[in-house]
Amino acid sequence: MIHVVAIITTKPGLRENVLKAFRANIPAVLAEDGCIEYGPTTDAEGLGSFQTRFGADTFVVLEKWRDVPALKAHAAAPHMAAYAAKVKDMLANRVIHVLSPAG
Repeated sequence: MIHVVAIITTKPGLRENVLKAFRANIPAVLAEDGCIEYGPTTDAEGLGSFQTRFGADTFVVLEKWRDVPALKAHAAAPHMAAYAAKVKDMLANRVIHVLSPAG
């Protein structure tokens, strides 16, 4: 299994706009062969200094894929290119971590 942690930072005040486009793309991604989990997350509230926050302009996508070929197919999917084109001018930064289970 392959895990992906994608940290998406938008230009100030645009997180909800990007999340709207992201959420519209979720059904297409979940239908991809090899997709196990795919969803956006934001900072949990009410934990105080216990946590390190990403902040109001960032969301983190947690993904699980069956294997590397499934992840590579996802990256090349037409719906991902369309999503990227929609949001590119609203993004400040994007960091993608691809991980394997430590066993």
